[in-house]
Amino acid sequence: MCLNTLEYMSTHPYSTLSPERILDAIEAQGYRCDGRINALNSYENRVFQVGIEDAPPLIAKFYRPERWSLEQIREEHTFCAELIEAEWPVVAPLIGSDGQSCYEDNGFIFSLFTRFGGRAPEPSNLHTIELLGRSLGRLHAVGARAPFAYRPAIDLRSYGEESRTFLLANDAIPSTLTDAYDTLTRDLLKLIQLRFADCPYTPIRIHADCHLGNILWRDDRAVFVDFDDCRMGPAVQDLWMLLSGDREEQTQQLEALLEGYEMFFDFDDRELSLIESLRTLRMMHHAAWLARRWSDPAFPVAFPWFNTERYWGEHILELREQLSALQEPPLGRLSGNF
Repeated sequence: MCLNTLEYMSTHPYSTLSPERILDAIEAQGYRCDGRINALNSYENRVFQVGIEDAPPLIAKFYRPERWSLEQIREEHTFCAELIEAEWPVVAPLIGSDGQSCYEDNGFIFSLFTRFGGRAPEPSNLHTIELLGRSLGRLHAVGARAPFAYRPAIDLRSYGEESRTFLLANDAIPSTLTDAYDTLTRDLLKLIQLRFADCPYTPIRIHADCHLGNILWRDDRAVFVDFDDCRMGPAVQDLWMLLSGDREEQTQQLEALLEGYEMFFDFDDRELSLIESLRTLRMMHHAAWLARRWSDPAFPVAFPWFNTERYWGEHILELREQLSALQEPPLGRLSGNF
């Protein structure tokens, strides 16, 4: 396999993010660091727990250069501030004495957060799923108040067409599998386009990456983190990623999720027909994301299997399964309202 435009680069911007530079950036905001720095699990950005003298540690998040503009990051933070004002459970960036939630430091934009611990919710517990539904209903009630002005949307073009074009144009797929990927994804995108055309929806501000790893469960409530990927999109995008198991289990979970959700926000059942389309687009987008990030030294180390023919063979197999799933009846409520 050849990623000739994505070769390993020791000059990647993150290579300049030394411990001294991190501490200097934080102390410039008025904090006194005690020298302790622990890197946390994050690949898209760089996130650190930093010790503060005579105070609890802070979490420092350094955004990936040139991914989001300052306006887009501020828009994320404004959304979080709206949620805080609505008493919605989110770990939002700290607001400094200057009223700012993010800062620029020699090409990096960074933000600071309080440390918050918890565990992932238990997806097999229907009571937990219902509580998650309540939280998402409240989130979307706030998200529907106004659109993002700068942030993009989850759509066929950005998640599907651009991902496909990038992978094919940059020789990211082994030559033995290129034709199979080319033909299959062309058919998938045609079918997804039909599904979206059959389901007009009103996009709202959503979390957009609402998997269980971005939810902390503590004191019998869910606290949401990492709005880095928040975008405009269909409400169902924040719901389907919480479903797991076989079709019967997912149907039961969906019923519990919507029971809680609709206590705070109405759900358009027609959006359920978009679940498999959105799942397929996420799979394509994830593969392209790995390829786009291959110049970041952290990626070949963390995802060594990506640069193999086996990975692409399995990816194409999963996409073939999605082609079948897209032609099956969509998931619906137990009550049969769909």
